[in-house]
Amino acid sequence: MNTVLRNGRILAGEDFRDDVAVVVEDGRIVAVLADDDASLQAADVQVDLGGGWLMPGFIDVQVNGGGGALFNNQTDVDALRTMMSGHRRFGTTGMLPTLISDDAEVMARAVQATRDAIAAKVPGVLGIHLEGPYIAPARKGTHDAGKFRVPDADEVRMATALDNGVTLITLAPERVPVETIRQMVANGAIVAAGHTAATYEEIRAGLDAGVSGFTHLYNAMSPLQGRDPGTVGAALEDPHSWCGVIVDGVHVHPASLRVALAAKPRGKVFLVTDAMPMVGSDSPAFELYGEVITAVDGVVRNAAGSLAGSALDMATAVRNTVQLLGLPLAEASRMASTYPARFIGLGERYGHIAGGYAADFVLLDEALQVRATWIAGQPEQA
Repeated sequence: MNTVLRNGRILAGEDFRDDVAVVVEDGRIVAVLADDDASLQAADVQVDLGGGWLMPGFIDVQVNGGGGALFNNQTDVDALRTMMSGHRRFGTTGMLPTLISDDAEVMARAVQATRDAIAAKVPGVLGIHLEGPYIAPARKGTHDAGKFRVPDADEVRMATALDNGVTLITLAPERVPVETIRQMVANGAIVAAGHTAATYEEIRAGLDAGVSGFTHLYNAMSPLQGRDPGTVGAALEDPHSWCGVIVDGVHVHPASLRVALAAKPRGKVFLVTDAMPMVGSDSPAFELYGEVITAVDGVVRNAAGSLAGSALDMATAVRNTVQLLGLPLAEASRMASTYPARFIGLGERYGHIAGGYAADFVLLDEALQVRATWIAGQPEQA
């Protein structure tokens, strides 16, 4: 059965077009055709987009929780299904469930849960993000420093054991030997620097060993200073690495984000939420490491006052990118889909509306609110 999506402003190519339609079959995009193409009339299903903005589904590589579930507290397939459902209503059609620093046993369960979810075809689960525990106490944020350690060979094998999805590992390059970073990359993991007090030179050594990204740029990392470039300076200078950013108006000042966009080649800065369980849930509170954490006026902090993730969803991040950073909607959309897909090595399958790509879409209305999503061609109303 094939489906045609038409009568919308469709991000096909560099900008939105209102003169094309998208043909979907068996979960993939078959073609993008002129809207007056006679062959479209033979489609089994015609979907009227009502003039909305159709763009590739959002991909969030940093999702700690959603729908009331926190991955650290519930390392099973049901939690991943709940998290994905909570975020899908905000346009996320692909995610890396993210485990904050924890014991090896919890990490192993999280990897197995992710493997099982992907095998069970839970919509939207693309892999796992292990944020820590190989990070720096001086830049721990809300992470429990009692969990921090340097992985041995057995733990590296466990952390990189996912064989049916993406593995992203955030670590502090000054805390992990370069040989270990190289082994993680050789095992297929994507390695990012984050929660790090590293010097510029230590970050450069990490990049040379295979670090390819930076987790929530500016947050929980050594800053850029005139005589000490730190992690931020190394990230902005390097043309090859990727930077995730939290565009909520709280984690990073919009001016600093505009500096990053000016410094990095186009396509190397992408959106993340760092979302906690309140996204897609009516409860503003959750428990982490035995401490109750509550969002106040949309800002999530622990008892010590440190930011503890966010209450941000991807649709809001896209709107903020347009409104706070002044970027066109098409580019904000790419920062939420095309660029993160490339970062995690899935750029040939996700992040474009073009023939051969996954039929993962989000439809926004005039106010840039989510009206519907599709994952593998299957629709869901927001």
